[in-house]
Amino acid sequence: MKSLFRFSAVLFFIIILANSQVYGQKIKPAESGYAPVNGIKVYYEVYGKGKPLVLLHGAFMTIDMNWGELIPELSKNRKVIALELQGHGHTPFSERKLSHATLASDVTKVMDYLKIDKADVAGYSFGGEVAYQMAIQSPEKLSKLVIISSTYKTQGWLPEVNKALEGMKPELFTNSPMHTAYNAVAPDKTKWPKFLEQMMASAGQPFDLGDDNISKIPVPVLIIAGDNDGLDKTELTKTYKLLGGDVFADMGAMPKSQLAIAPGQTHVSLMMQTAMILNYLNGFLK
Repeated sequence: MKSLFRFSAVLFFIIILANSQVYGQKIKPAESGYAPVNGIKVYYEVYGKGKPLVLLHGAFMTIDMNWGELIPELSKNRKVIALELQGHGHTPFSERKLSHATLASDVTKVMDYLKIDKADVAGYSFGGEVAYQMAIQSPEKLSKLVIISSTYKTQGWLPEVNKALEGMKPELFTNSPMHTAYNAVAPDKTKWPKFLEQMMASAGQPFDLGDDNISKIPVPVLIIAGDNDGLDKTELTKTYKLLGGDVFADMGAMPKSQLAIAPGQTHVSLMMQTAMILNYLNGFLK
């Protein structure tokens, strides 16, 4: 019961986030459509011109919910490609089993479809997990990697977060902004219950992409986390070490990867700090 209560609180703040994004600056994509990949159709939007930057959203979210505030700024000097992962938003529900490997493959094949050989990739939460997997299985497709409030293994979250994920119930999402956003763009609104069931089953399964795999990621990685976002900071420090960080750089070379811990931020409020996230992204990606 306690874990369910905790997740209800998390959901409440996600609702706040969703509402806050509704009133953000809006711009129309230069291009949008569906890419046929791995037996499904993945929806994408393209904004701006310049070096490609791929954005991967969090669980249950749409492009606009997650990135609506950032896309107008990022697209001023970048070609921004935002995707909606399997079953999310415009992308149709599929009975295909959810896996990090398959979702990461979807992303690379969308890039191929758009004739993008290489890109910087940024993922938030669930999208960060997919981004980690992408860096492991298709490193040649990445220039730089940005992971926002995410981890590559179940143990990367605090125990109470994992308990909350195990206690998720579909009724928590009834008439939520996520449900409303889904209904506004989903090809088949009746798939909402099946989509929730599929996502919750996935969230309840332990996963670990492997310390050895993370240590072999060849591209620079920026990790952004809130100081109270539910990530286990001991494990996060270990992750940064695996990426070559946490060294005494005054006595040697500065590591190629970076770690930013934002003070006074939760898992949800972190993504509401548009100016701060934009500053981190621009500094690292440039």
